[in-house]
Amino acid sequence: MLLLTPLYIINFWYILRIAIVSIHSQPNKQPFETPNMAEAQQKQRWFPLESNPGLINGYIEKLGYDTSLYEFCDVFSTEDWALDMIPQPVAAVIMLYPLTEKQTSAEGDGVIATEAMQDKVWFMKQRIGNACGTIGVLHALMNAPEPIRIFGQDSWLSTFARDTPIPLSPVSKAEILEQDSKIAQLHDDATSSEANSTSRGNLEDKLVTHFVALVCVDGKLYELDGRKDGPICHGSTSQATLLKDACQVIKKFMARDPDEMRFTITALAPKQT
Repeated sequence: MLLLTPLYIINFWYILRIAIVSIHSQPNKQPFETPNMAEAQQKQRWFPLESNPGLINGYIEKLGYDTSLYEFCDVFSTEDWALDMIPQPVAAVIMLYPLTEKQTSAEGDGVIATEAMQDKVWFMKQRIGNACGTIGVLHALMNAPEPIRIFGQDSWLSTFARDTPIPLSPVSKAEILEQDSKIAQLHDDATSSEANSTSRGNLEDKLVTHFVALVCVDGKLYELDGRKDGPICHGSTSQATLLKDACQVIKKFMARDPDEMRFTITALAPKQT
């Protein structure tokens, strides 16, 4: 029996991630989109963001996030050996997953958070085509614990956070994003950066993968997906157990389509020196 060492798996995961981000911008003959998303795409459409921690860290710095304490890193597996490699406590998790029919047909399984819960979670709708990467990042940063929610003074993030408080409706937040030419430019700069592992493709390409964030707010684990009507509550968690609890949710996504390999996981974790 061939035993795979963690180092071998990490190298394999790195190669697989490059393949996934390449697929992320390839055409799909059967896109799975809600009517609201399709309508918004007629107004605006961005190039897709790559699931690449180095790229994303540079991007959020330009948005105004202070990465001196926390930054995104790869999570190579949902198994304990990989989770033990991640510095703790994790502030947020972002998953990139394939929008296959098996995935989208199971979307009704989630429980939308109650109104009382939603009043504590920063959530916005996605109405710009291919903007799921930026929206996943915003969901992660805006719901991070307050001590590490460090936005530079007069930065894009600080202004956007001020203009989109939690009580503002998810659609109203989306409208503000749609009218913001600066974030459109910053996103475009990120997708064309030399830090990308692959070409960003063509603007008309249909995505086959999608970003969602998993965060801990007030002791609850929330899945934040701009394609959905609101935060999805997955039960109790804590900052100390967020990574492991989030990976239990990710395993459920993987179980829906066990032959699929197009998953990547990144965590907003303490910066390693």
